[in-house]
Amino acid sequence: MAHATTSASAIKAAVPATPLQRWLQSAEAALGWLVEIPAALLVVAEIVILFAGVVSRYGFRSPLIWSDELASILFLWLAMFGAVVAFRRAEHMRMTAVVAKCEPGLRAFLDTVGTWAALAFLLMIVWPSYEYAYEESFITTPALQIPNSWRAAALPIGVGLMVLFALLRLMRQSGKKQLLMSLVAVAGIITVFWFLQPVLRPLGNLNLIIFFVGVVALCVFAGVPIAFAFGLSIFGYLVLTTHTPPMVLVGRMDEGMSHLILLAVPLFVFLGLLIEMTGMARAMVAFLASLLGHVRGGLHYVLIGAMYLVSGISGSKAADMAAVAPVLFPEMKERGAKPGDLVALLSATGAQTETIPPSLVLITIGSVTGVSIAALFTGGLLPGLVLAITLSGLVWWRYRHEDLSHVERASPARILRTFVVALPALALPFVIRAAVVEGVATATEVSTIGIVFAVLAGLLVYRQFDWPRLMPMLVETASLSGAILLIIGTATGMAWGLTQSGFSRSLAVAMTGLPGGPAIFIAVSIVAFMILGSVLEGIPAIVLFGPLLFPIAKTVGVHEVHYAMIVILAMGIGLFAPPFGVGYYAACAIGRVDPAEGIRPIWGYLLSLLVGLIVVAAFPWISIGFLAK
Repeated sequence: MAHATTSASAIKAAVPATPLQRWLQSAEAALGWLVEIPAALLVVAEIVILFAGVVSRYGFRSPLIWSDELASILFLWLAMFGAVVAFRRAEHMRMTAVVAKCEPGLRAFLDTVGTWAALAFLLMIVWPSYEYAYEESFITTPALQIPNSWRAAALPIGVGLMVLFALLRLMRQSGKKQLLMSLVAVAGIITVFWFLQPVLRPLGNLNLIIFFVGVVALCVFAGVPIAFAFGLSIFGYLVLTTHTPPMVLVGRMDEGMSHLILLAVPLFVFLGLLIEMTGMARAMVAFLASLLGHVRGGLHYVLIGAMYLVSGISGSKAADMAAVAPVLFPEMKERGAKPGDLVALLSATGAQTETIPPSLVLITIGSVTGVSIAALFTGGLLPGLVLAITLSGLVWWRYRHEDLSHVERASPARILRTFVVALPALALPFVIRAAVVEGVATATEVSTIGIVFAVLAGLLVYRQFDWPRLMPMLVETASLSGAILLIIGTATGMAWGLTQSGFSRSLAVAMTGLPGGPAIFIAVSIVAFMILGSVLEGIPAIVLFGPLLFPIAKTVGVHEVHYAMIVILAMGIGLFAPPFGVGYYAACAIGRVDPAEGIRPIWGYLLSLLVGLIVVAAFPWISIGFLAK
């Protein structure tokens, strides 16, 4: 999860040296607060509204007919304000593998190009987003009976705020020559495409390769944030090769970003931050360490188990790794573990736990393909366990001769004590899953039950609740969610473009006609999604290709839940596989380890993950054995 639209060198270059630059910095900080405070309040509002809906419906048997509608209205505002916060804080997802290898001058130039490219897309959709919001004013919401423009206005306002922050960032740049050169580069490319319009229109579906492969690849590898790379490609495709009004793209973005199921994204992100802040993650790790700390490779098993349990709570890989690594790494290093091996295993466990509910990728799949999220939550537990077993097998082999003469075995009393302390934390994943399966709450609402559970556990059981951290956590939740949802919005536009072009039908015919039946289809899907996962990350890849491939899987006889587990695990391996897997670099940043140290040991772990994936693919029962018949 490589974030950042600006590198350290670019930020350094933007340090104000003149009164004007100091004033710009103050103005940006003040405007940032004006956006961050509403974004944080929107997160709180969503939690309160959805939890009130659960209590009213399940506790008092009197559903609030307006709760989902109000939550949906506020959700689009949360998504757009979160995207603005992420833009200001340079936290939109981007692939940095290529840019990071450039010399500092070129890296700073590419960072500025990324800002200009993002600004170009935002300027292109400012007016269409206003038109879209105006058109929505003629629609009245069913429960609250207010114009739908109250919701749709979030789009032009959010886009306008990102334009403002982009201009402030560029105005603060001290390298005027670099600023001008990067502007000329971006403007030059856009101008060339504009004048090529008569050439492009007759090319038909060849334009899909030009825009959705060529333009996307150029932008992504140049370090342009993924959401804006997608946006530029689909906007260019629609405007230069079709007669589709740009307002249609804004509508598809709205459709992709504001699906109520996706409201689980910010709420589970916040829950992940809560379990780390309240000490729940530390309690789980302490219990597992008391059980296995005296075994050869014991703390490595603890890392695998802790990631499995924490993933069942937070749903966010970054939150999972940040909760577990700081607790375990110091002790593991004291026992002689090499930092490179630690970060390699941390990356592998990040890939291993991608299917464990409430994974954000599971929620996204349910949103874009229509597969039951309750079924995905049920089907995701065993595949993660299979991969945990294959990883544990490699840990046993690597650490079978570890010297533990200096390690003291925990007494039964200590194990019991740590178990009692960890019990509320251990129970939370099961509370969340039971609430969904038993129908107490939807997959969107269940996160609020987890949040209330975590708050009560932090206040009453662990007596650890850092109130000053609450506001930064809410802002971080909005920022990460906005970055994810903007990708989903622009990727939904691309998926719509692919469908309208007829590519979906062509792909369906080609994939259905593969020799070898389901086995070859699954093998091709594994390779394709490993590549996609390393370049695009899981969520945008799923939004783009899920609606195309899941119906094909059903046609060739592959169960949708089984197929979901296969593609999620394949993408997870790609996401954490160097040199392009951005999840690997996130693990290195969290573990404070040089990425070069983990390159060699990670290949063994990735191979064991691949073995586990093959087992899951070969035996569908692992994914669907516990589903209701």
